[in-house]
Amino acid sequence: MGPAFVAAVAYVDPGNVAANLTAGARYGYLLVWVLVVANVMAVLIQYLSAKLGLVTGKSLPELLGERLPRTARLLYWAQAQIVAIATDLAEVVGGAIALYLLFGVPMLLGGLIVGAVSLGLLLFQARRGQRTFEFVIMGMLLIIAVGFLAGLFFSPPNWGLAFGGLMPRFEGAETVLLAASMLGATVMPHAIYVHSSLARDRHGKAGREMLPRLLRATRLDVIVSLVVAGSVNIGMLLLAASALAGREGTDSIEGAHAAITEALGPAVGVAFGLGLLASGLASTSVGAYAGAAIMSGLLRVRLPLLLQRAITLIPALVVIALGVDPTWALVVSQVVLSLGIPFALIPLARLTSSRAVMGPLANGRVLSTAIWVSAALIVALNAALLWLTFTA
Repeated sequence: MGPAFVAAVAYVDPGNVAANLTAGARYGYLLVWVLVVANVMAVLIQYLSAKLGLVTGKSLPELLGERLPRTARLLYWAQAQIVAIATDLAEVVGGAIALYLLFGVPMLLGGLIVGAVSLGLLLFQARRGQRTFEFVIMGMLLIIAVGFLAGLFFSPPNWGLAFGGLMPRFEGAETVLLAASMLGATVMPHAIYVHSSLARDRHGKAGREMLPRLLRATRLDVIVSLVVAGSVNIGMLLLAASALAGREGTDSIEGAHAAITEALGPAVGVAFGLGLLASGLASTSVGAYAGAAIMSGLLRVRLPLLLQRAITLIPALVVIALGVDPTWALVVSQVVLSLGIPFALIPLARLTSSRAVMGPLANGRVLSTAIWVSAALIVALNAALLWLTFTA
């Protein structure tokens, strides 16, 4: 147990906060179904990523790097790097917003603090080992859950309307954009890449006699961690729908925080801010870990930790310095992540279904069907997003 909890932090990063609060505040319970479907797909996807690492002893980026010619490998790395930058943008901006809300720290300084703390966590992981790092991230996940769900005890949702939100439907182009943003924030490309590395780094290539036990433990690890992450995501949307609907300015994190504080009290506002801060710090550390795994697997090079961190941190700081609206930047970053999902998901489906790669543990008919249906749904949603964006 543990690797899936690290990967699950990617599912409750500040981009989720922006997308879920915006969806709940503007459209109430309409898009609950998006989070439920995305979380079910996430359980399947993260399990297969971990399974790939356990069975082969290699990460998804490493396996891709072995199979792609040089030009294709460089292009593939370029799109994965854009995804990593979009990921860090969401996480650093979210952490900076939290520091501003809690302590009045200027945004640019807050972004620098988040980057410095995440670098410290990575150095801690390098010196103390992955298991200790997993415990630290799991502790932050607990803070995130408490911080974001505390408001539901003071503003319970309308459960009838919430269950009505399980019916799949849209209401115009903007709801499709939000759905893609929520999907990109829930099923995240870098989490697909990194889980295979986390499983590989913890166990190496497991012996045949240990694989059944490890795969059972991995299934439990994935289910429990993503039930926690999924509950947090759905809880954020329900909180926005119950406490923020109809309030002015709640389509931004700062406005949502102010509305939550006004409606539910300062203690709930502080809890929300602490959850957002823990989310930014934990998720940016995991994102940097993923960026290093992607680079070493596809480019076959390992850069110094400080340089690795700077590659994705600097663009986020530039966006903050330019004064771009933080919540808008978060939502757009999640759309970029959504567009990057097929590049991670389709190779995962192909490799885990290949007997040449997985041997007798290749996906059976049910698993193969499920992963390809998931990929098709995601690609279809992204195609609809592009069409509506450029024709609306």
